[in-house]
Amino acid sequence: MTRLLVEVEGETEENFVNYVLSVHLLAVGYTAVNARLLGNARSRKGRGGIKNWDDVRKSILNHLKGDRGIIVTTMVDYYGLPESWPGHATASTGQKSVSERASVLENALSDDISSALQNFDPRRFVPYVVMHEFEGLLFSDPYRFAQSIGQPGLSGKFRAIRSEFPTPEDIDDSP
Repeated sequence: MTRLLVEVEGETEENFVNYVLSVHLLAVGYTAVNARLLGNARSRKGRGGIKNWDDVRKSILNHLKGDRGIIVTTMVDYYGLPESWPGHATASTGQKSVSERASVLENALSDDISSALQNFDPRRFVPYVVMHEFEGLLFSDPYRFAQSIGQPGLSGKFRAIRSEFPTPEDIDDSP
């Protein structure tokens, strides 16, 4: 069966993958789901943030070369993404929608990893860029968001916020 490694930028994403997302993915057939903080994030003075692409790329390539049965993905925020990441300049120019910017970045990341490996099955690296902070994903289900923080009365307010935007990722586009 398939093992999944999710390279994440911070502890919030790490906990989400290990305690929420993994439950679902294990139920649909993955044999293991693990999150790993990018670039030894625990040793940095400030939490969060992403290392330059060369360091992240090296880590991804090492995992893909070292374990031919693993799928690697990313869960990184677009906001604050270093300019060294493939596709960043293209994604940042013009009047692109949120989904267009994500596609530009994810395709560039995939192309870069694929070009570094011979006879590589591109299905083994599936990059994911969260366009406006992980917290925007909480608004994908305002009711459950309110329930999970022990504030069911906020459900209506969360739904009102969510209804003002085309997608949850459109909610948070600033520091």
